[in-house]
Amino acid sequence: MPTYVYRAMTKSGLIVRNKIESPSRQNLLKMLKGNGLLPIDVQQIRYVGKQQKKAKKNITNIEEIMKNVNTTNIGKSKPKQLSTKEKINLYFAKTEKITTRDIMIFTQNFYLLKKANFNNIHALDTIIQSTENVSFRGILEDILAGVEAGENMYTTMEYYSNVFPYIYVNMIKVGELSGSLTNSLEQAVKYLDESDALNRKLRSILIPNIVQFVLLLVMLFVGTLVAIPAIQNIFDELGTEEELPAVTLWFADVVDMMIAYWYIPVIIIAAIAAGVLFYIHTPKGKYNFHYFKYKMPIFGELIFALDFSRFLKAMLLNLRNGMRIQDSIEVSKNVVKNYVMLSMIETSINNMLTGSSWIEPFEESGLAKSMITEMLKIGMQTDLAEMMEKLVEYMQIDIDNIMEKIMKVLPQVVYLIVGVVLIFFVLVVLVPCIQVYMGNFLFSAYL
Repeated sequence: MPTYVYRAMTKSGLIVRNKIESPSRQNLLKMLKGNGLLPIDVQQIRYVGKQQKKAKKNITNIEEIMKNVNTTNIGKSKPKQLSTKEKINLYFAKTEKITTRDIMIFTQNFYLLKKANFNNIHALDTIIQSTENVSFRGILEDILAGVEAGENMYTTMEYYSNVFPYIYVNMIKVGELSGSLTNSLEQAVKYLDESDALNRKLRSILIPNIVQFVLLLVMLFVGTLVAIPAIQNIFDELGTEEELPAVTLWFADVVDMMIAYWYIPVIIIAAIAAGVLFYIHTPKGKYNFHYFKYKMPIFGELIFALDFSRFLKAMLLNLRNGMRIQDSIEVSKNVVKNYVMLSMIETSINNMLTGSSWIEPFEESGLAKSMITEMLKIGMQTDLAEMMEKLVEYMQIDIDNIMEKIMKVLPQVVYLIVGVVLIFFVLVVLVPCIQVYMGNFLFSAYL
């Protein structure tokens, strides 16, 4: 079994090293990460087999190996001929989807290494060696090549906008431009954790209810197409004067028309969707759409609070690094994507150039709470960085409260919609079925 020497970092930042036998390098990496260790150097030193027991050429002792470890040479062994199974596994590995979890692990590891005073090149190279997702490893290698060529990390990340979220890239950009990448990485870790937690909460509420809603719709249409004609045939064969409920007959006619002229609603829906997409891609349409995001029921307040909090956190980070207020606002606007928020920030910058208050645009928008703007005004008169630190804490508490409200209101809204569909299903499908089951129509047929 191959023997490896490794150097790894604990969660507390302590560097440990050891020698261990493992079936493969990937198995060793998984075992180390499963034990809470971040691999730094991994190198095979010998293979213990029937014909390999004396294969310890040019190696004196383990200490000598650790002194001469070069992370740039890790894994650069002689190429070997791959078996068919290995080629198949490699193909699927290259097409493996990059998930949010991959980005979270990369960010956490990168933050940990930066706290341990690793430079960007060494930190990226270390993380690449322990990255299992081949597709993501290729992207990280591209980022590393850019850094080695003198570029910033965010410039390469921008090319992979389908992998790295826009806000995430701009957090890295703010950190690199302000010289506080470690703090930006800490913010990025929190942002990804909070986003993931929020998405999991919303999915836990929405998915079961959406599935229930879809199943009710399917039952409604299937019942209308199958059960209603069967019941009508029974009525006709027995010659009863009883009729199906008016709502049942009406809905059955609607379903028949939709089946016969299905292309009409499809064209209408497609035209409406195309019109909406075209409108929101115009400057005015995009602004109005982004304004609707801030004013929409249930989620609007949360979306604005998250954007404004993210902007203030970036601004606080820049102020702590000695930036002027105007420069910190200019750099921090990169973490915002909403056009309404950007327009307020641009107006704020213009106000500073003309000697007016930079807080005024946020106050006049009617979107920011008075508590927030008042704390900013007090901060301008005292210590802005210290006040903004307290403001960020306050906004985090406010975001948590908003999320709790959403968690209470959202199920009620979903239950209301499902309840309406369920009542309609009872009236359209179940009532005629009950009539057949009770046999009341037989009396009229007999008479």
